[in-house]
Amino acid sequence: MSDGASNNERLLAAAREDNEELLLQVFEEGKFDINYQDGLGNTALHYAASLGNPTVLEHILSHEECDVDPINRLERATPLHLALRIQDADLRKSVAESLLDAGADTSIKDKHGETAFNLLRPDDIEIRALMRKAQAQTAISHDDIASDDDDGEPGSGSGSDEE
Repeated sequence: MSDGASNNERLLAAAREDNEELLLQVFEEGKFDINYQDGLGNTALHYAASLGNPTVLEHILSHEECDVDPINRLERATPLHLALRIQDADLRKSVAESLLDAGADTSIKDKHGETAFNLLRPDDIEIRALMRKAQAQTAISHDDIASDDDDGEPGSGSGSDEE
């Protein structure tokens, strides 16, 4: 019934091929899921991050509904896990920085029980610093959320005496 690939499939192809033109066509046409997963559980973000395609990566991350921490099926890896495998040090840092700026979670474990920190190379000093900064900001924002609840209003706690 369908003629050619769906926009979800075209989105994945654009990410795999670092094809900004195709990606922008898909964005313009709409009717796609930015978090669409293929049979392996990979999203466009997984492909853009693992292949080190920074232009396409930035477009995907700029989409308001983009989940920055999707987990694929085989390795239970996030895009950040995959980005840290990029051989080129500068590209690895650039992709990791983009993901961290977008709020990537450094504490998610893959199927081997490894977090992004476990995958860092000894010379990834800048990425390690970026990850620590991201962790600190996450901790601060969680503290802020917790303290907002503590306003002393009746009924604001879970231990209410009323039945």
